[in-house]
Amino acid sequence: MYEGQKRFDVVVWGVPACRDDLAALRALPIDTPAGVQVRLGEVADVLVVPMPNEIKREAASRRLDITCNVKGRDLGAVATEVEQKVREVKFDAGYHPEFLGEEAARRESSRRLYLLGGLALVGVILVIYSDFESWRLTLLTAFTLPFALVGGLVGVGLTGGVVSLGSLVGFVTVLGIAARNGIMLVSHYLHLMRHEGEGFTEHIILRGSLERLSPVLMTALTAGIALIPLVVVGQEPGREILYPVATVILGGLITSTFCEFLLRPGLFWKFSGGDAERLAKLDERADGLDDPPAAAHETHPPHGAAPADTAPATHPPAATEDTARSGP
Repeated sequence: MYEGQKRFDVVVWGVPACRDDLAALRALPIDTPAGVQVRLGEVADVLVVPMPNEIKREAASRRLDITCNVKGRDLGAVATEVEQKVREVKFDAGYHPEFLGEEAARRESSRRLYLLGGLALVGVILVIYSDFESWRLTLLTAFTLPFALVGGLVGVGLTGGVVSLGSLVGFVTVLGIAARNGIMLVSHYLHLMRHEGEGFTEHIILRGSLERLSPVLMTALTAGIALIPLVVVGQEPGREILYPVATVILGGLITSTFCEFLLRPGLFWKFSGGDAERLAKLDERADGLDDPPAAAHETHPPHGAAPADTAPATHPPAATEDTARSGP
């Protein structure tokens, strides 16, 4: 039934005799505006067509779901192409398309992850500054963080070039690992200058890097060996999420380790000398103020005992004048 620009589906529920026989339904008499009766088959096509056995509703509107599976292509590319084709179709008044499913959920999760990742990056920079109390050292540590993500990008390229939600989780993990390693390396340099009397020389860069080499390599190897099985058998069913996560983290561990000992020590030696020496001197002055002076320590006699004479002790000479004059 049409009313202006709107179209309505009309359903008439007849008696059982009409519902069970298609010919009886075509012969059903109906009244016309002229006052005469005609058969239903003369003014309408009476057919049996398939209809959905379930009517879904959402927000007081009917909903019809159209689903499809993707094989051999990227889900994101297929979803984008489908959206472009559907938006070119003109729908009747009151109808509109909505794109839901896994791809829409992935996009929403990606936006949320980008937002939370940006907030986490700002938090990491603030934590670094609270530890170093120097914007130069903070920016130096933050500047080297993107280089640690190169391995993750290579891993994404080797696995098809699709940045999935699992890949984003892997990038955030690699970013945290690289930030932790950078904080510990720079803190170790400052520790050598503050507490072990080292000056800002090439020796401190070499010594600090070698002392941090074993812990960083042990951590990277342990995590990398644990991720290798997930990378090798990642194409099997059930590992669609773990495979991109493991690939990105494994590649990021490799580049972040090289960045830790090939890039960051040189940048620290080139640009952080003044701030490092200033922080070391401030720490030495703070340690000096915390130590009490030696004269401040006083001893008190036990209760009831006479106070000790605080005057300097004098010793008699080895021989007096009388003994010096005595003789035979």
